[in-house]
Amino acid sequence: MKKLACVLALASAFVSFDAAAWGGDGHRAVGAIADRLLKGTNAEKQIAALLLPGETLQSIANWPDCVKGTYCGPQSPEMVEYTNANPKHSEYHYTDVPFQLAHYHDHGVGTSEHDIVQTLKQAIAVLQGKTDPALNPHKFTKRQALILLTHMVGDIHQPLHVGAAFVSKDGKFVVPKTHAEVDEAAIFDSRGGNNLLLDDERLTRLSDAVIPPGEPKPIREGVPKALTKPFHSYWDSTTVDYAFRRIRTRTPDQFADAAIAGKPAIQANTGELAIWPYQWADDSLIASKIAYGDVVPGKLVPQTGKKGDVYYTFTLEVPDNYPVPSSQLAKEQLIKGGYKLAEVLKAIYG
Repeated sequence: MKKLACVLALASAFVSFDAAAWGGDGHRAVGAIADRLLKGTNAEKQIAALLLPGETLQSIANWPDCVKGTYCGPQSPEMVEYTNANPKHSEYHYTDVPFQLAHYHDHGVGTSEHDIVQTLKQAIAVLQGKTDPALNPHKFTKRQALILLTHMVGDIHQPLHVGAAFVSKDGKFVVPKTHAEVDEAAIFDSRGGNNLLLDDERLTRLSDAVIPPGEPKPIREGVPKALTKPFHSYWDSTTVDYAFRRIRTRTPDQFADAAIAGKPAIQANTGELAIWPYQWADDSLIASKIAYGDVVPGKLVPQTGKKGDVYYTFTLEVPDNYPVPSSQLAKEQLIKGGYKLAEVLKAIYG
């Protein structure tokens, strides 16, 4: 831990604070599962009317992440129009409810009027054809609503996109009662786990012992290997890689086929569609308690960002077997995301 604390300042230069739940393959897997489950339904026909030729739920699943930059390629006019009309679009992907809590409540600590639960409510209302402006403050089109629903149903099943960690200055997970208590002096926001840093070398050793090998990762010339991995990044992408490898799949299509062949028991949602996002968030809070189980924050380290701003990170220790339960949970949540996406679209379109 002392060694890790010493290298944090260097490693911080390579830390990303973007929130892209499940990475590219994870979101495509969620979309691929839903595509298969919707075959032959009226929902499939209605969805096709909103998609461009050749598009599927799988192919549009990463669109809301792609609009954050050019890493998916040049921005299309449609993307530019969307981002110009939605300056806070990057905040639609998550909420920050303390992971120790059992329920998401409107106006609760870590929530906002444009967080993932509210965005999903709006997307569902638009696809239902509801025209009350209060239900669609961002003026989403039906196509945008479908794209957002496809992506956000995946996002909300990523445990760290709902359950957030707040840390005291002495390295303890705490539950703030109000927004004001998160003052970056006594209580610190971990930024969805981005400010909780894992020792990447140790994590690699642990995973090599318990996770089947995958494809060799390309070496980026001139780019130093990061010494730490943000906990959020681990859950966004590393757990997906491990989940794929554990069931001997390499692609989202293979994962979707294996998932459906396993006939998972997925509990159905109940009540009005407007409350389903709340149920998904509550379920994700259960998963976040597992994600943070036996995880121990360590020393507080001040960091300076590229623009000279100061923020704070904590070292993070995980159990030696952590890659196994975390990848199992990621697999279950990815599958649940695909089934929930199909379920809500069937409910919308009959």
